[in-house]
Amino acid sequence: MQDFPLLGLNLTVENLAKKFLTLSNLPPKAANDALHIALATFYGLDYLLTWNCKHIANAQIQKKLGQISLEFGYPLPTICTPLELIGD
Repeated sequence: MQDFPLLGLNLTVENLAKKFLTLSNLPPKAANDALHIALATFYGLDYLLTWNCKHIANAQIQKKLGQISLEFGYPLPTICTPLELIGD
């Protein structure tokens, strides 16, 4: 993992995470989850892999997050579990 660059926090990422929390159906306790999604979105990652199916890999929440991210000019990455990405 040492060869992977760290994605830096900045004001835009923090503001996007706040918008995800206030405009979506993410609960306030999911602030760290919103930050992870905002980082992946801002940096244009293709995929965000997670085992968190309650708040991140959740179809209902992703639909709203996708709308919010597009309003701010960013496409939402594909959010899925590692098994979903690997497939059969």
